[in-house]
Amino acid sequence: MGPTDTARLLPWSSPDGKPCFLVGNGTGYVSRLADEMEEAQLDSAAELGEEAHRILAGRAWTPGEIHLLALELATSLTNVRRVAESRGARLPVPNDDGPEADEGPSDQDINDEGSVPRLPAEAFG
Repeated sequence: MGPTDTARLLPWSSPDGKPCFLVGNGTGYVSRLADEMEEAQLDSAAELGEEAHRILAGRAWTPGEIHLLALELATSLTNVRRVAESRGARLPVPNDDGPEADEGPSDQDINDEGSVPRLPAEAFG
């Protein structure tokens, strides 16, 4: 495997539910198919989120409708999580020796209260 070849988590599972991976440089037919499917899954999740807000705001649903909505949201969340994992795994790894390593305040500068991390807004409080 060359330096540009990485294992990509695909946006579908095998027939027995196991994750599928693709090794390559990301320019082939299966990579393009995976890109299209990821985009469709993200679009579907956005539409489902809007639909869920509309249904819940109406406050006139049946238990069956809520059950179906929960199933669809769970499936969508699984798909979106897989897309996020796949894309996150393909992000370039920062070089600790590069200029980025020298930028920004140290942990001690941000957090003078020990080892508990603080949110940015809390750092100024």
